[in-house]
Amino acid sequence: MGIGPLKRVVFLDRDGVLNEAIVRDGKPYPPQTAAEVRMAPGAAEALQRLKSRGLALIVVTNQPDVARGTQTAEAVNAIGARLRRELPVDEILVCMHDDGDGCDCRKPKPGLILEGAARFGADLARSFLIGDRWRDIEAGQAAGCRTVWLDRGYRERGPAQPPDARVRSLGEAVEWIVGQIDLEENGNR
Repeated sequence: MGIGPLKRVVFLDRDGVLNEAIVRDGKPYPPQTAAEVRMAPGAAEALQRLKSRGLALIVVTNQPDVARGTQTAEAVNAIGARLRRELPVDEILVCMHDDGDGCDCRKPKPGLILEGAARFGADLARSFLIGDRWRDIEAGQAAGCRTVWLDRGYRERGPAQPPDARVRSLGEAVEWIVGQIDLEENGNR
């Protein structure tokens, strides 16, 4: 029995992409509880548009506050459960390490993306990553995805290399991805 064609996947960061980040002094922070989560405007509709095109949706999120002791794994999992209830995502992959842990899963390393790609049979060259921070974009680039930077204007450095697209909203990111797929399917890439 043969293997089917590799799939397109959209990898999505969590905070600042699917749900609103809590911004203090120009820096983004995650919500502490599922009750604090505020979905990004139009997130469910935007993701449904991708699902209707046959794309798998995999959340890849750094949650280092667990390793730092300022967040619990249970709270992170509860937030993930809420996202699964309210958004059409296929998988949520979480790194709960901090930089000093030296793991392969903490973005900007591509470990979570590679894990998701293996689970879903993804063709990374035909897949996309949407993120709001430099770590997301650099992880997507390291994995070989096309990257969409949802530039929220945070007071931190941007990606070292330019993303494939720079947008201001999840809806705009989805519009760009759908446009890229349409170009490919019409042989105009």
